[in-house]
Amino acid sequence: MKNFYLNHDGNIDDFVSLLLLLQMPEVNVIGVGVTDADGYVAPAADASRKMIDVFKKSDCKATVARSNSRAVHQFPKEWRLSAFSFNDFPILNEKREIKTPLAEKPAHLDMIDKIMQSETKVNLVMTGPLTDLARAIEVNPKITENIERLYWMGGALNEKGNVREPEHDGTAEWNAYWDPYAVKTVWESDLDIVLVALDSTNQVPLTEDLRFRWASQRKYPAIDLIGYGYSLVHSFEADSTYYLWDVLTTLVSNYPDLVDSKILKTSVITDGAGSGRTYLDEKNGRPVTFVTSVNAEAFYDKIDELAKSAAYNN
Repeated sequence: MKNFYLNHDGNIDDFVSLLLLLQMPEVNVIGVGVTDADGYVAPAADASRKMIDVFKKSDCKATVARSNSRAVHQFPKEWRLSAFSFNDFPILNEKREIKTPLAEKPAHLDMIDKIMQSETKVNLVMTGPLTDLARAIEVNPKITENIERLYWMGGALNEKGNVREPEHDGTAEWNAYWDPYAVKTVWESDLDIVLVALDSTNQVPLTEDLRFRWASQRKYPAIDLIGYGYSLVHSFEADSTYYLWDVLTTLVSNYPDLVDSKILKTSVITDGAGSGRTYLDEKNGRPVTFVTSVNAEAFYDKIDELAKSAAYNN
């Protein structure tokens, strides 16, 4: 059994990531942290607790921690609102009472506790900004010694990001732009990093056919939830095609055969018009395992397989 800690930022892809991670055989989710970034932290944390209640395996003892980290550059409000709707879905609210505990400590301190207390090294999956990890490293640098690998959805290496903000040149990805200084802190650590960047996810778009695929399998509660969740998001909201960014990162963490990867040296820009940009830097960059291509058919099949197997504690 492998121990995993998930730190996410509360949008639909994050919730689906949590749902699927809970179903993976031989995976033990020891904790979940929620950052106030691509979703509002209060409803996102509550939705995460409800998801664990409804879809956890019987031996799961995960708790959910709210982050008190703050943005250098906050996500657009319009993107973040879906956390409220997801939290109100009837399938998550049949019992009204939430049993999964809310951790007493903020997420970066909860991350330290859960990872340092683990008897085996922990796989850390982060599908939002890296701020909680950066803060955890600053508080207790030894945390890196008990992390097997960091899987991060963030960055873009082809100079085409998804940030469309005044006085920015558009080269950054949002999770990196939210707190570029956190990326720098993590890049300066000795962690083994698997990077799932915008370049990596271009082969797994959210298409109309995929929406119909899930609609045709509504008899499975977890797939029904996935379909409803993605009905809240559309490409025009993100000013680009919507991709399964976070879900790919989460599945790669336990099913590396879904992708091809290579080692690249990369750096990050922290200030100015390119703030948050990650870029190739063969001279001074730090090595990361960069996901280059995806077996999209196998990826979509794995989502269905895990969702169909989901426990449903109604």
